Amino acid sequence: MPRLLTWFNGLYPVWLVGVATVAFLRPQTMLWFDTPWIFGALAASMLGMGLSLSPDDFRGIRRQARAVACGFLAQYTVMPLTGWLVARLLDLETGLAVGIMLVASCPGGLASNMITYLARADVALSIVLTLCSTVLAFVLTPLWTSLLVGAAVPVDPVALCLSALQLTVAPVALGVLIRWRAPRLADRIGACGPTVAVVAFVLVTGGIVAGSADAIAANIGRLALAVTLLHLIGFAAGYAVARLTGFPEAVCRTVSIEVGMQNGGMASALARQHFAALPLAAAAGVCSSVMQNVIGGIAAAIWKRRPPHT
Repeated sequence: MPRLLTWFNGLYPVWLVGVATVAFLRPQTMLWFDTPWIFGALAASMLGMGLSLSPDDFRGIRRQARAVACGFLAQYTVMPLTGWLVARLLDLETGLAVGIMLVASCPGGLASNMITYLARADVALSIVLTLCSTVLAFVLTPLWTSLLVGAAVPVDPVALCLSALQLTVAPVALGVLIRWRAPRLADRIGACGPTVAVVAFVLVTGGIVAGSADAIAANIGRLALAVTLLHLIGFAAGYAVARLTGFPEAVCRTVSIEVGMQNGGMASALARQHFAALPLAAAAGVCSSVMQNVIGGIAAAIWKRRPPHT
C-alpha cells in the first residue's frame, strides 16, 4: 500500500492538470465542490502537515536561524512586491490583479517540500521555512493583501486574518498536539497525510476551475502569462537573494523553491470567501498552482543532474 500511495502522490501534477481540464470543459462535474468543501479540504491538508512535524523540525529553526531568516524575509517581501509589479506591468483587470497579489501574499506551498527533495536541496530547511511562513500567514497574508489590494477593492483584514487562522494555524497546531500527545495515532493518520493533501488540492482545483470556467476562458492568455511571470521571478529572485547572502548551493536552491512556490489553494479559498464578486481572483490561485508545479518540476529535473557541491 505505501508504494501505491507513493506512486499516486508522485503523479500529483498529472491529477491536478487532468481534473482541472475536466472541470474546465465540463464544469457541472465539479460545481458541487464549493466554498465549505474547499475550506475543509485545505484544513485537512494542513492537519496532515502538523501531524508530520516533530520537535526536531522546530529545533531546526534555531540550528539554521540565518537561512530561515533569509528565506522567510524573501518569501514575504520578494513575492508580494513581485505580485504587485506583475499586476502593474501587465495592467491586469481588477479581479485578476487581486488574485495575483493574493497568491503572492500567501505562504509557501506544501508541494515545495517534494520539489526540494527532487532538486537535491535541503529538505529539512524547506520544511522549516514552509512551517514558519504558514504559521505566520494569518498576520502577514492579510497585511500584505490589505496594503496591495486595498486601493482597488474593499478589504476586511480582520476577516482575512480569521480565515487564514482557520486554514493554517489551527489545523497545524492540532496536528502538532496529536503528534505530541498520541504519537502512534499521529503515525497512523500521518502516513496518509501526503495523499490527503494531494486529493484535497486536486479537488479544490476542480471546484475553483468549475466555478470560474467562463472567466478563465475569457482571460486564459493573460492569466497564464501573469502567473508564469510571478513564479519565474520568485524562483530567480529567491535563488539570487540566497546566493548574494553567501549561502551554499543547497540552501540557495531551497530558498528559490520556497519563495517561488506559493499556497495557491489557500489563495483560492480566501478569494472565494472574501472576493466572491471577482471570479478571476480565485482562478488566479488555481492557475498559479498548476504553473508553479510545472516550473518547479523543470527546475528540480535540471538541479537533480547537478549535485549541489558541483
